[in-house]
Amino acid sequence: MSQTPDRTASDHEPRDTASRPGADVEHRIVVPSHLPAVALLGPGDEVLRAVEAGFPRVRIHARGDEITLLGPPADVALVSRLLDELLEVAASGTPLNADVVSRSVAMLTAATASRPAEVLTQNILSSRGRTIRPKTVGQKTYVDAIDRHTITFGIGPAGTGKTYLAMAKAVQALQAKQVNRIVLTRPAVEAGERLGFLPGSLSEKIDPYLRPLYDALHDMVDPDSIPRLMESGTVEVAPLAYMRGRTLNDAFIILDEAQNTSTEQMKMFLTRLGFGAKMVVTGDVTQVDLPGGTTSGLRVVEQILGGVDDVEFCRLTSADVVRHRLVGDIIDAYATWDQRAPGGSRTGGPR
Repeated sequence: MSQTPDRTASDHEPRDTASRPGADVEHRIVVPSHLPAVALLGPGDEVLRAVEAGFPRVRIHARGDEITLLGPPADVALVSRLLDELLEVAASGTPLNADVVSRSVAMLTAATASRPAEVLTQNILSSRGRTIRPKTVGQKTYVDAIDRHTITFGIGPAGTGKTYLAMAKAVQALQAKQVNRIVLTRPAVEAGERLGFLPGSLSEKIDPYLRPLYDALHDMVDPDSIPRLMESGTVEVAPLAYMRGRTLNDAFIILDEAQNTSTEQMKMFLTRLGFGAKMVVTGDVTQVDLPGGTTSGLRVVEQILGGVDDVEFCRLTSADVVRHRLVGDIIDAYATWDQRAPGGSRTGGPR
């Protein structure tokens, strides 16, 4: 780290008081010389301020290539671990910011098996100047499950990256020639999968239901190549009704919004699995839009397949939300309200 002005959360200089029982302790960390100051401290010391905000009892003093921590022993130990993890993340080339700090703190305080650096440096796909990677332990568990199993269910609320990460894994598998095509599908619930009465061509009829899949695909593949990939059948986006009667070999198949499938539709979809294929099923059981009396196939499938080998169920929570911070709070608030409602009201949520 180059010589920089003092950066500290306190006007007091750090001092060694560890000799007094119950007193604050001091700990020094030397930053590797190959890391510039901005890589660890962040633009305008954003990262440093985020660490200070998370640990108000620890005074942090940064000067040159040395960072000194002063505070209660347990807090200092945790901040020291946090800075070690952030140094490893920064060394990998992953930019540090306040969001990375908050997610790292959450992992450390939850005492998860995965280290923040393991989660935040696991690259899935690099495309168009951006890298797609898991941002939470739950997301890493989900991504690892997709690698290890033929069928993976990603179940959780809006904003947890269920579909987006599945799409990234599909594109990764296609680029690595592990599969020779990608099939993306959703149930067109609002039209009852009977699209004939809607105006326009077939593509215009189904576009409102499949648009989120197109949007994610555009983030990961050169948009100019998408028409060619779809024309050749390398990428197929279609409503669930069009999967009936098919066997999908050597394909990466994603069923999105699976909470809006009936039990019969879920069985129909899962039995499309062919040789050399992989399936990911995503959905949120709190957002079922099926007509009254219709059982969601996603709600009962774990009872049916829970003991089947090579089928994995991953549950994401509000802690895995990667949208605005308030989205997780909103999800938790609705869950609390549902539990208090007579009979357990089933509310919809943000998409």
